[in-house]
Amino acid sequence: MASKVAIVGAGPGGLAAAMLLAHAGMDVTVLEKQPRVGGRTSALESNGFRFDIGPTFFLYPQVLETIFAAVGRDLHQEVQLKKLSSQYQLTFGTGGQLNASPDVDQMAAEIDRLSPGEGRGFRRFMADNVVKLDKFTPCLQSPFLNWTSLLDWRLLAVLPHLKPWRSLYSELSQYFRDERLRLAFTFQSKYLGMSPFRCPSLFSILSFLEYEYGVYHPIGGCNALTAAMARVAGELGCDIRLEEPVEELLFESRRATGVRTVKGEMRADAVVINADFAHAMLNLVPSNLRRRWTDQQIESRKYSCSTFMIYLGLEGRCDALAHHNIHIARDYRGNLADIETHHRLSEDPSFYVQNACVTDPSLAPEGHCTLYILVPVSHQHPSIDWTVERERCRAQVLRKLVEMGVEDVERRIRFEQVWTPDDWQQKLDIYRGATFNLCHNLGQMLHLRPRNRFEEFQGVYLVGGGTHPGSGLPVIFESARITSNLLLQDINGSHA
Repeated sequence: MASKVAIVGAGPGGLAAAMLLAHAGMDVTVLEKQPRVGGRTSALESNGFRFDIGPTFFLYPQVLETIFAAVGRDLHQEVQLKKLSSQYQLTFGTGGQLNASPDVDQMAAEIDRLSPGEGRGFRRFMADNVVKLDKFTPCLQSPFLNWTSLLDWRLLAVLPHLKPWRSLYSELSQYFRDERLRLAFTFQSKYLGMSPFRCPSLFSILSFLEYEYGVYHPIGGCNALTAAMARVAGELGCDIRLEEPVEELLFESRRATGVRTVKGEMRADAVVINADFAHAMLNLVPSNLRRRWTDQQIESRKYSCSTFMIYLGLEGRCDALAHHNIHIARDYRGNLADIETHHRLSEDPSFYVQNACVTDPSLAPEGHCTLYILVPVSHQHPSIDWTVERERCRAQVLRKLVEMGVEDVERRIRFEQVWTPDDWQQKLDIYRGATFNLCHNLGQMLHLRPRNRFEEFQGVYLVGGGTHPGSGLPVIFESARITSNLLLQDINGSHA
């Protein structure tokens, strides 16, 4: 009889694990609280408008391609991926703009246009990060289950390239003199919910991946990826149960024996947690059972920022806007300090606008468009009352859209939904509304992060942004590969 696996949550990590485990012969059940799959990579649909709730950039599809290939499928046959010829348009509060291109020669020329002579720094950055990614990839693909994992020769080999004493911003200062260019190649730390002035220099590979491999748009949005994964998992025999939240993990001594949902108990030989890590520990595992990850430990950990979101369906098009638009505040350091240290709202925030209909008209009714607006803000904190600040932030964002050239915004709105950190917590069970999970500082990486084979209990495994390697779709997919292999080794000595 096949071993039974219960997966808590149908986010991208849980679905990738479901595919791999089902293909390996496990009896897999995925339990999801929401009425649709995807978690943070879900979609919001109304009146013919469709929005990704969370991630809108799809980078480095090679990881997901490998997972699909491992189960006998072709990602590109399941999802239509369009590589963007113009990755995004950056505007700087201090003046100037940069149109990011995956063509190295074109990008170097664009950089020289903004800051003469700096294109050669970009070429050097690309050459150095080819080596860094090659050296670090084995570490992203391997579990770190205790401190002795740090002695692995592959990690020792990459240490000279990691420069753990250096921040991401300091790293980019080695390539560019112009402050704007340093920020253009470090803002990607926001994918991890971190400031580039605190983010480890390792993560220069994020911007490198964009330029080396390009930025993709899945037709239908990033939720098309998770929808395809759920479809394939189902065809492989997975039982995906929507609107069936897990209320508790079941244990005998220190071993997980299954879960209890709103519909009753389900026994399992292994439980994979794809829910938000802190929320799952605090709500699904009794506190008296937890030794390392006590309530106090979870409370004391460092968490990412959150985001203030507006999803707008507009009458008319916005074809003057690029697909991805990023505005970097005039006082970027001050903006980040407001988010991470002072826990207050900035008068001049950085923000991001996605205008995906210039690439994918299927996301809106004919003659209309969708705008997805994201403003990085503090995670939940007593100093910010979102019942008070919600409308003020909304008005501020709409003014910014007008400044970007989007005319008559209020008059053209045909659909609108606003999310604050409170919504992230209440709607998707994200602890403190920290949309990018635990921070990726040196004290919360590798074996210091909650481990893929969860260290607290037998038969419990983790996937998603809260475990190794961390947040962001490519590394979440890597977490699924790592975790699936560990689980299969533990149950029957095989690999996914």
